[in-house]
Amino acid sequence: MYIAIAGNIGSGKTTLTELLARKCGLQAYYEEGGNPYIGDFYQDMNRWSFNLQIYFLGSRIRRAAEFLSKGKGLVQDRTVYEDAYIFADNLHTMGLMASRDYETYMGIFDIASKLIPQPDLLIWLKASVPTLVKLIRKRGRDYEAGIMEEYLERLNQKYQHWIDNIYRGRVITVDVDNTDFTAEPEKLHDLVEQIMKFGK
Repeated sequence: MYIAIAGNIGSGKTTLTELLARKCGLQAYYEEGGNPYIGDFYQDMNRWSFNLQIYFLGSRIRRAAEFLSKGKGLVQDRTVYEDAYIFADNLHTMGLMASRDYETYMGIFDIASKLIPQPDLLIWLKASVPTLVKLIRKRGRDYEAGIMEEYLERLNQKYQHWIDNIYRGRVITVDVDNTDFTAEPEKLHDLVEQIMKFGK
């Protein structure tokens, strides 16, 4: 089974990926943390948005294809679809990625996204902006310190639109405002049961 965890910055994707990998016996694929453009991007989004997104796209496609080629079950922290339909689209809408760059990016995405299958199940971690701000501050990454609430809200709106109007696969939505899988193991158990029922 190929499970993907989707969600805004700070929503808890990595934590849930780790928990589900252990509980369900899946290979965990974490979002790559070594993007060489990310620090520059948060300092000057307009200049570095295309570079950042292309790096994420290539990295995610390459690593997911590598894991899936081994024929093992996989749980993935963030999807290639979010790179395009949430982050690149938002940067373009905000005027932080030129139309020429956005069109080039989406052309590459269209080709690259066909190299890996769609997840069997998508788990969307839906969180309000106050919850995201709290969780981002808690993990304390320096380059995330300046993320504006307006930016997070725009991303939330893009996620909602993507889930409601674009994504065509099976989705389980988790209310992050009222769910803490680490502190509430019974909620993790309930989610695993849903996944197991789906996999039968």
